Amino acid sequence: LVRRENQLVVEQDETGKPKHRGSGKDLSYFDEETRERYVPHVIEPSAGADRATLAFLCEAYCEDEAPDEHGKPTKRVLLRLHPRLAPIKAAVLPLSKKLEKEAYKIYEELKRHFMCQYDAAGAIGRRYRRQDEIGTPFCVTYDFDSAGDKKVTVRERDTMKQERVEIGSLVDYLRDRLCTN
Repeated sequence: LVRRENQLVVEQDETGKPKHRGSGKDLSYFDEETRERYVPHVIEPSAGADRATLAFLCEAYCEDEAPDEHGKPTKRVLLRLHPRLAPIKAAVLPLSKKLEKEAYKIYEELKRHFMCQYDAAGAIGRRYRRQDEIGTPFCVTYDFDSAGDKKVTVRERDTMKQERVEIGSLVDYLRDRLCTN
């Protein structure tokens, strides 16, 4: 079968007969308007969790271009799972190894309310990309200004928009966005 204009068109052998597998019967349909033969196809609906999960994953998988840590556009793979379906709701990322102690305290608080991850390995851009790939909707970055202004930067996965949020209201901020999206 060959895909042409969103239809599966029947391949033919050297004698001009349609090639088919399985039953050995010709299951193709001849369209009078286009004068083409094709095999109709559907996805078998099922109530099984496996198929629903596969459907959600297929729908959520996305590739786009985003600037890397040097500003150069690179391919970004992300899983645009709805925030309610995402297994990991937030990730806490300290900007530097020197800030790990304070960032870990935020992680400890968030994990009481949401499924979270803590990631301090590698450059911040690479950590964002790792979280994008597994579908984490929000990344919380503790930076050098956070100790002074008691705020963290929250990055949204799909838009990459960043917003400063007070540490004391972070749980409510994330809860609002996870439940209303």
